Amino acid sequence: MRVGADNLNRLMGLAGESLVEAKWLEPFADSFLQLKAGHTELSDLLEKLQELLANRHLERRIDEQLTAVRQKASEYQQLLSDRYSELEQFSQRSTNLADRLYREVIATRMSPFAEAGQGFPRMVRDIAKQLGKKVKLEIVGKSTLVDRDILDRLEAPLTHMLRNALDHGIELPQERLAALKPEEATIRIEVAHRAGMLFISVSDDGRGIDLEFLRQEVIRKQMTNTEMANRLSEVELIEFLFLPGFSTATTVTEFSGRGVGLNVAHNMVREVGGTVRAVSQPGQGITFYMQLPLTLSVIRALLVEIAGEPYAFPLSRIERVVTLLKSEIAVSENRPFFMMNDRPIELISARQILELPPPTTNPEMLNVILVGDRANCYGLVIDRYLGERSLVVRPLDSRLGKVPNVSAAALMDNGFPVLIVDVEDLVRSIAKAFATGQTSQVNQSTRQITSKTYKHILVVDDSITVREMERKLLENNGYKVEVAVNGVDGWNAIRGGNYDLVVTDIDMPRMNGFELASHIKTHPKLKHTPVIIVSYKDREEDRLQGLEAGADYYLTKSSFHDDTLIQSVIDLIGEA
Repeated sequence: MRVGADNLNRLMGLAGESLVEAKWLEPFADSFLQLKAGHTELSDLLEKLQELLANRHLERRIDEQLTAVRQKASEYQQLLSDRYSELEQFSQRSTNLADRLYREVIATRMSPFAEAGQGFPRMVRDIAKQLGKKVKLEIVGKSTLVDRDILDRLEAPLTHMLRNALDHGIELPQERLAALKPEEATIRIEVAHRAGMLFISVSDDGRGIDLEFLRQEVIRKQMTNTEMANRLSEVELIEFLFLPGFSTATTVTEFSGRGVGLNVAHNMVREVGGTVRAVSQPGQGITFYMQLPLTLSVIRALLVEIAGEPYAFPLSRIERVVTLLKSEIAVSENRPFFMMNDRPIELISARQILELPPPTTNPEMLNVILVGDRANCYGLVIDRYLGERSLVVRPLDSRLGKVPNVSAAALMDNGFPVLIVDVEDLVRSIAKAFATGQTSQVNQSTRQITSKTYKHILVVDDSITVREMERKLLENNGYKVEVAVNGVDGWNAIRGGNYDLVVTDIDMPRMNGFELASHIKTHPKLKHTPVIIVSYKDREEDRLQGLEAGADYYLTKSSFHDDTLIQSVIDLIGEA
C-alpha cells in the first residue's frame, strides 16, 4: 500500500496529541490524591473536635451530628480512594496505549537502509569495471530503520563517497598485489543505531590519504601558509577535504575530482543536525563516519521562555548556554558584548529579533543561548530556561509561507503549542540587525565603553586564512578589526574610514603592500596613520623597501605565534 506523506504527517500529529492528552491525566490523578489526603485531614479534625466537645459535656445532639459527619466523610473518603485507584490505572493504560500508537506511527516514516542502498552494488560493479579494478561492496545493517526524509538525502552523499573511493582510493590490481594486498578491494558500508543516533560508516582498504601530500595541496591552493600548514594536526588537515571545490585529485574524471562530493556530504549532515569526520591510515584506507538523528520527526530541544511564550531551540543547533552577571557585559558603539575564552561575543535580545514587547524589568542575571555559523557566534538573551524536551515536529500550514525565524511547531506535555526556532534563519536575522545598527540594549545597567577607547585596525591581505588569523588575534586582544581583500580594496577603505592602524601584506593583486604604504604616507590626511607590514619575506632588501615606503614596522608572519605583532600594535597605538 502507498500512503500519502500528508496523511502520515497528519497521523503523526494526532499520535503526538494523543500522547500529550494521555499525559494530562497524570496531574489530574495527582490532584485526586491531594483531595484524598485532604479528606483524611478533615476526618482527623472532626475527630479531635468531637473529643473536645465530649470533654466539655455539651449536648448529646451535637455529638450525634458530629458522628454523622465523620461517618459521611469516611464514606466519601472510601469512594474517593476507589475512584482514584481506577483513574490511576486508566492513566497508566492510556499513556501506554498512546505511547505504543506514537511509536507505531513513527515507524511508518521509517524504512530499511536497503531501500536507499539497493542501487549501490550495481554502481560499484559498473564503475570498477570501467576503471579496470576489482572491488566488492559489503553493506552491513541493511535492515536498520532510517527516517525516510534522511534516507532520501543519504543517497547523493553516499554515491559521491563511493565514486571517490573507486576512482581515487582503490588501487589497480597490480598495485594492490605489489603492496601485498588482495587483488580484490573491499568497500564497506555499515549502518547501526547507537545511543539514540544513526551511525553510518563508509570505509575502503585502498591507499588512504597521504597527509603530507594533502598538506602541500592546502599550501598550493593558498588556503594557508607553509608555517601554519606544518602546525596542522591530522584531524585539522582532513577537514580541508570537506571544503567546496577542494580535491586531492590531479585530474578530473567523469566520476570524481571536482571537489564536490565530500562537501555535499558535509552540508547534508549539517542540515539534519549531524556530524561527519574522516580517519585515514596511509596505505590501508580511509573511513568516513556520519552521526545522524534517527528521525527528523522528533527532535531533542531546549525549551525557553521569551516574553511569556515558550520557544524550542534544537539542541544540535546550540553552541552553548551561559548565565551572565550585569557586570560581565560591556557596550561599544551601542553593541553589547561579553568575553568568552578571550573572544568577544555580541549580545542581542531574542525579544527584538522575534519582534516581541521589550521587558519591563532589568534583571541582575541574563540567560544567554550561543548560536552561530562558521563565521560568527552570537549571544541570544532569553527570559528563562524551561528545560529539555523531546518534541514531535509539526510542520506549519503551507498557506503561512516561510515564517521568519521559525521552522515548525510542536505540542508540549501540557498541551500548549510551542514554536521551533529556525536557528540558521535566526543567525541571518541577527547579522542583519547588527549590520544595519538596529540593535537595542539587552541590559540598561551595563557599563559603557566609549568608542574613543576602542582602537580600529584595518587588516589588508588577499589570503582569507591569514586575514582571519590576524583578525582573531587582534580582536582577542580587544581591538576592533575590519578587513580588506587586496591593496585597492584596502586603499578605498582607508580613505572612507577612520582607522588607528593599518596592517598589510606585500604580495597582493592590483596594489601591493609597498604601494599601499606609500599611498598612505603621502596622503595629507592619512600620513600620520601607522602602518605595519607583515610578510613571509624576511630578506633584508624587502625589509628596507618596506621601511622606505613608510611602514612603521616590518614583521614576518612567524610573529603570529609570539607576542611580536601585538607588542608592535601596542607600541604604535596603545592597548585596546
